Amino acid sequence: MEKIRVAIVGYGNIGKSVLEAVEASQDMECLGIVRRNPSREGYPELENYKVVSDIKELGKVDVAILATPSRKVEENAIKYLSMGISTVDSFDIHTGIVDLRAKLMKVAKENGAVSIISAGWDPGSDSIVRAMLQAIAPKGITYTNFGPGRSMGHSVAARAVDGVKDALSMTIPVGTGIHRRMVYVEIEDGADFGKIENAIKNDPYFIHDETHVIKVDSVDALNNVGHGVNLVRRGVSGKTHNQYFEFDMTINNPALTAQVLVATARAATKQNPGCYTMIEIPVIDLIEGNDKEALIRALV
Repeated sequence: MEKIRVAIVGYGNIGKSVLEAVEASQDMECLGIVRRNPSREGYPELENYKVVSDIKELGKVDVAILATPSRKVEENAIKYLSMGISTVDSFDIHTGIVDLRAKLMKVAKENGAVSIISAGWDPGSDSIVRAMLQAIAPKGITYTNFGPGRSMGHSVAARAVDGVKDALSMTIPVGTGIHRRMVYVEIEDGADFGKIENAIKNDPYFIHDETHVIKVDSVDALNNVGHGVNLVRRGVSGKTHNQYFEFDMTINNPALTAQVLVATARAATKQNPGCYTMIEIPVIDLIEGNDKEALIRALV
């Protein structure tokens, strides 16, 4: 079996977990890591991998897995799609997904490549659950309650604010899809905490939620990568009311995000050129294994 050749772009928490997930997949091989600073120093697990600043140094790449902050996804995806390399990402700014899909659709089709966007667990695998619940109870309301746990996207956004040395954003579910953001910041010497607090509260990641910014001596002392979701739908099937569905999970955030990215990298090799969200991808294409009948026999 010819393996899917992937490159990992970025090597933070998600990138490290992506490498582990690729190593555990029999149908994939990692050709290398793309980083701004192409160094293995401090990363003994990269001893047998190329670490480069230009993806062209890795040879023929089938899929680039973008383990980058959401605000870097568009520029990176356009760059690699323009080279004819398919991409997958975990873009998590819900309000920007439709616009990103439209932009990348054109680039992907022009270059014969595939882009699968927002392929984390939410948006991503939770999106598939929401779509299925709407299909089987077309009328109704779905509530997605995140946490309690660390939001990687929100933490990165807070960390990017001038004067912030480190940040941890915890998502606290209030109920009925409403959330509180508890943002713990370690600030640089001489930084203005008031300005930092105002910048965080007015960032698009936080502006729609109740947000509390708290100054701490050490973010590392508080850090925990656990997260989770409770997803509930009450609805109507046909003309029958009072249908109730509940989906619940507790997870390691980077590990699950990485596994979804790897699954969609596999699916990217089976789609026609274009840009897709996860609800547009056949679920069976996400699963390792080429014997479709065996998968159907086991899972249906």
